[in-house]
Amino acid sequence: MAQSLGIFVTSDRYMNHILGITKAAKAKGSDVTIFLTWKGTRLAKDPRFSELCKLAHVDICADSYKKMGWDPLTDIPEGLTDKNMSTQAKHGAIIDNCDKYISF
Repeated sequence: MAQSLGIFVTSDRYMNHILGITKAAKAKGSDVTIFLTWKGTRLAKDPRFSELCKLAHVDICADSYKKMGWDPLTDIPEGLTDKNMSTQAKHGAIIDNCDKYISF
């Protein structure tokens, strides 16, 4: 298993898969970093989102979050801080810094 895994999420349809892959990667000792953008930001409202945040480092595209109808300054999801409400630059960092990278 890779030392680090990056997961890029543009869809709100795969929470089960993202949680399962994250748990499996963590069980093998890998660090997991997740970036949610576009419709993927809807996963921040999933009841399992705080569990995901306990397992992985999660950042959200603040612009996409706003386009989905939430305020990235005042409606920060449980498990995150304002520093996790980010830009696509974080996505670029995931690509640069993670050993493996998958996209949903």
